[in-house]
Amino acid sequence: MGKSHKPPEFKIGDLVLVSILNFNNIKGPKKLKDSFAGSFMMKALHGPNAVQLELTGGLMNKHPAFPVSLIKPYISSDKELFPLRNKPPLKIPPLREGGEKKIMKFLKERRTRNKKEREYLVRYINPTPEDEWLLEKDITISNKLLRRFRHERKPKE
Repeated sequence: MGKSHKPPEFKIGDLVLVSILNFNNIKGPKKLKDSFAGSFMMKALHGPNAVQLELTGGLMNKHPAFPVSLIKPYISSDKELFPLRNKPPLKIPPLREGGEKKIMKFLKERRTRNKKEREYLVRYINPTPEDEWLLEKDITISNKLLRRFRHERKPKE
């Protein structure tokens, strides 16, 4: 272990928080995102600089090994010191692309990036506050709906 690295202060079974600032697929503006998500249980130590976590919720599809620099200990609120504090645990923000979002219908079409790529305004089955523009290449499911939308928009001869 080098002089610049300190040994991890964690043990297997500890609850920790994970830094999510580098994750690109978490919804919302970057400046409004929480810096850390968790708490997650530590399953294993991989050498002096990495840990393996038991991920849950929206982070289950991530690789469970993280460098120690992205981990910090989870400190629960002490009920004896702060009896009136009612702070729920940190929640994992929803992912941008997930199985829970299903497209109900396509509303509009537009071309972007020098008219090379098409974007579609979609409305989801699950109630969301607003509709979302998706690039054509990002629409993997709902091909049948997309074909129907294009057919309805074709000029009649």
